[in-house]
Amino acid sequence: MEMLADANLYINGVVRPASNGKTYDNINPWTAGVIGQAADATPDDVNEAIAAARRAFDDTDWSRNRELRYSLVSKFVELLVANRAKLVEIARLEAGSAIGAAARAQVDGALNGGKDLLECYKQIEWEQDRGVKAEMGSESKRTVFLEPLGVIGAITPWNVPLYVNVGKVVAALLAGCTVVLKPAPDTPMMGSIMGELAVEAGLPAGVFNVITSGEPAMAGEMLSADPRVDVISFTGSTGVGKRIMEASSATLKRVFLELGGKSATIVLDDAPNFAMAVMTTMVVFHAGQGCAYPTRLLVPKSRYDEAIQALQMSYGGFAEKWGDFEDPTCIMGPVISKRQHDRVMSYIELGEKEGARLIAGGKSRPDKGTGFFIEPTCFADVTNDMRIAQEEIFGPVLVVIPFEDDEDAIRIANDSIYGLGGSVQGSEERAMNIAKRIRTGTVSINGGMSITGDLPFGGFKGSGMGREWGVEGIEEFLDTKAVAIKIG
Repeated sequence: MEMLADANLYINGVVRPASNGKTYDNINPWTAGVIGQAADATPDDVNEAIAAARRAFDDTDWSRNRELRYSLVSKFVELLVANRAKLVEIARLEAGSAIGAAARAQVDGALNGGKDLLECYKQIEWEQDRGVKAEMGSESKRTVFLEPLGVIGAITPWNVPLYVNVGKVVAALLAGCTVVLKPAPDTPMMGSIMGELAVEAGLPAGVFNVITSGEPAMAGEMLSADPRVDVISFTGSTGVGKRIMEASSATLKRVFLELGGKSATIVLDDAPNFAMAVMTTMVVFHAGQGCAYPTRLLVPKSRYDEAIQALQMSYGGFAEKWGDFEDPTCIMGPVISKRQHDRVMSYIELGEKEGARLIAGGKSRPDKGTGFFIEPTCFADVTNDMRIAQEEIFGPVLVVIPFEDDEDAIRIANDSIYGLGGSVQGSEERAMNIAKRIRTGTVSINGGMSITGDLPFGGFKGSGMGREWGVEGIEEFLDTKAVAIKIG
């Protein structure tokens, strides 16, 4: 397989290596081989990036000149779109995406989302007339203004790196903030290329900065603790999110967290095509490495055997249609790393120990290549108190849980520390009633697209706080100011 260009830092308008020249290996999940080098930022580099973002916010008109920044961010998005082919290749080689998943979710979703954010920006009410009110013997004319929050520390994950990078960076820049992006160590090039395109787009020095680091804790902790950073926007695990929130508390900075998930698909007995609804729940897209992926399948006890038969048929039909780097229809490749491979396999072993019945997959597949391949896996006879039903596995593993009736399905779906995504298949009115009662940030009914660039995305409970994408995603980076003028 081909190599990727080296991933560099982008600080104060300059693409450059780390200050001490150190790098770390960028690993290809398909082969476990090295595909390039990434700059390994030092604390001095992180400090310089924060200082550059602070200066750009405090000492330039970026935060006030809405016309300028909309024009430049539009150019930035246009350049991302123009480089689609390169971005797809990075997603394939660096994130381990099969070509079908790389093009659809990894890249096209991000590019379409960037264009959606440009349209959502036009809906922001920057100044709101709140009228005249008499109070304390005088009248005042009141106006409410929206203003950018300041310097944003954006910490992003490896599973869909471009999608999350665009969601945070484009929204924050449109809001008038300045940004320090810290991509995950496993996917440095998808952050670095944004720095390269920022130069081409003409973004002012310091407005956007990119820090790649083989040691994620160092840069993340510096961003979280530094008083010059006003907001941390983090996507990743719930455990790390808690640590970021704790580190940020000393400076009382705003924290946006999009964390883990253990979402449920509920297939009702009146689903228009019950067997097909069950079959399409296979956890195979991008090897199940998605925080909102519905990895719990809830089916009625009255049709449980039918559901298991449908799953055995679908997994059997998919048995060898995965793990092919060149096949344009392939949507599942390896998991991201040896670390993640071992973690997922430990959960598969745990599921068998807990008494769940393995009906598909369950094995590591070195015959697929030298990378990190795990078969699409499905467990039946799962109870919701099992760890494989409660904990985020982040791999190609589906668990099937029976329910008695609608109330039982809602109870099981909500019996989770998470609340990020979910779906319901059934007659529309009944499905909507259930969707309204599931404690989760997004719900798809009968295949509806609930995760798009113009809709807010985020979670309840342990899945985080705040919203990304849509008008609400831009407003996450804005604060509110009330001004009153005495007129009588």
